[in-house]
Amino acid sequence: MRTTLTLDDDVAARLKRLSRGGRFKDVVNDVLRRGLERMETREPRPDYRVRPVKLAPRRTDLDNVAEVIAESEGDGHA
Repeated sequence: MRTTLTLDDDVAARLKRLSRGGRFKDVVNDVLRRGLERMETREPRPDYRVRPVKLAPRRTDLDNVAEVIAESEGDGHA
């Protein structure tokens, strides 16, 4: 099948690098086949669930960086 395809400049440059002097159409077909295979066989991404955790209220003023570090890392921080 013959068709016209407009490629973004960065995609065309990557394909040309992959061609290494070979035929451009062969590289495009190979890349499309590999991409289609991955898309067709890829398992769906698992759903990620986040459980809320109740945190203690902050005792320090967030504007005082040294105090925030001391509270989170201990008074012996460098």
